[in-house]
Amino acid sequence: MRRPVALRLQAALGTLALAAATGVVLSMPEAAAAAGGATGYATQNGGTTGGAGGQTVRATTGTAIHQALCGRASSSTPITIEVEGTINHGNTSKVSGDSCNTAADKIELKQISNVTLVGVGNGAVFDQLGIHIREASNIVIQNVTVRNVKKSGSPTSNGGDAIGMESDVRNVWVDHTTLEASGGESEGYDGLFDMKANTQYVTLSYSTLRNSGRGGLIGSSESDVSNGYVTFHHNLYDNIDSRAPLLRGGTAHMYNNHYKGLSKSGINSRADAKAKVDSNYFEDSKDVLGTFYTDAAGSWQVSGNIYDNVTWSQPGEDNNPAGPDPQSNTSVSIPYSYPLDDASCVPDVVSATAGANKGLKVSDGSCTPQNPDPTDPTDPTDPTDPDPTDPPTGTNLSIGAGSDGSSKASGTSYGDVRDGDLGTYWSPAGTTGSVSVKWSSATTVSKINIREAAGSAGTIGSYRVLNHDSGAVLASGSGAGVIGFQAVSLKKITFEITGASGTPRIAEFETYAP
Repeated sequence: MRRPVALRLQAALGTLALAAATGVVLSMPEAAAAAGGATGYATQNGGTTGGAGGQTVRATTGTAIHQALCGRASSSTPITIEVEGTINHGNTSKVSGDSCNTAADKIELKQISNVTLVGVGNGAVFDQLGIHIREASNIVIQNVTVRNVKKSGSPTSNGGDAIGMESDVRNVWVDHTTLEASGGESEGYDGLFDMKANTQYVTLSYSTLRNSGRGGLIGSSESDVSNGYVTFHHNLYDNIDSRAPLLRGGTAHMYNNHYKGLSKSGINSRADAKAKVDSNYFEDSKDVLGTFYTDAAGSWQVSGNIYDNVTWSQPGEDNNPAGPDPQSNTSVSIPYSYPLDDASCVPDVVSATAGANKGLKVSDGSCTPQNPDPTDPTDPTDPTDPDPTDPPTGTNLSIGAGSDGSSKASGTSYGDVRDGDLGTYWSPAGTTGSVSVKWSSATTVSKINIREAAGSAGTIGSYRVLNHDSGAVLASGSGAGVIGFQAVSLKKITFEITGASGTPRIAEFETYAP
């Protein structure tokens, strides 16, 4: 017999060290868009870009996130908030201002638009603190973990939802997140990803939802049917009792998701809802598709799915499972294009891509995880950018310059990246970090060469090259080597590693003039 979620989970995740009451916010005049770009229904209704084109700030507390929202010129001024560290009740307070409407017991994105929250550095964890989106539009949440949010017990936050949306919400893209609980309703938890009261044009992609009684819902009751146009793709639903999701009214598209350990039910289409269910992998689960716990039927269109050790209940007055041989009973037209992986490879693809701190890897439909395409306007693949050469020619401007960065590991030095010696190297403390080269006066640079130390070639995954003076992203991509960009005059240039397969070792951070 399958045990309840709370018993299946041996222990909740340990709480990270408490952050300071407020976090330093570093202002920069230009923002880098979140890596990759929105997919699914979030691309419709004008699209979802979040804070692209606006200011970028760094926040290490919930209060600092609220301060960043309240410090904007207006409630619609674009902003990207880079989050690092643990955000919890102890460091989150209400902040007031004309451009915000915040609260002390949650991250409140209310009556605002054009905002990106993205985890950076060593990761962003919202611990027992939910993210609430209300009367808002054009919101991006990327590369964060939200865990153990409660609706009862102590502390409570956001009605128990990890991420909850309600009241005229439009265009939200949630990507590469980890949403998790430590049990079901009896343990004080509610949904991981809920939408209600006229929430539309939402995509949840490359995310992990686990260890919860309820995965999420679209519509809070049989009469709340104004929600919809939601895409779920390349997500992992693991150890969930039900609601993966519960859909009341509206239209949802589920493709290339991996569902395993659904103990009661999975995709529950009710109250005239329509679900298009493409090339998903259902494993070790029960009643993964149908209408359950109501006589208000929904419908579905199915193709290419794999049902691996799935059991089905008998039909009844309030129970209409789609299986054991699921067939389509409606037709759903999808307005966007999407690359579709074969269901047979979905478990492997999702394992390599879904969740926070996975390097933002995506799939192009070839069953092989790919690094994301940059979307920043300074993308070095622009045809007007100079073509890099390997090896570069000219003087290495890093020799004799200064250096610094973050996450320095024991036994290494920043200076080792600009000493001309391939036998010495710098490493971050973990898999991510940054290292900079700086000069006493402005220096023109158009190319860098990142040389990995012997034995570490290929470790570096995703990266960004930053003009540290302004915060602008000069280039982004994956892997070490020569990186070219439009010539820029600056005093400090930073190579930021945002994903890696191990601990990187940079022997030389070379810089070159045009």
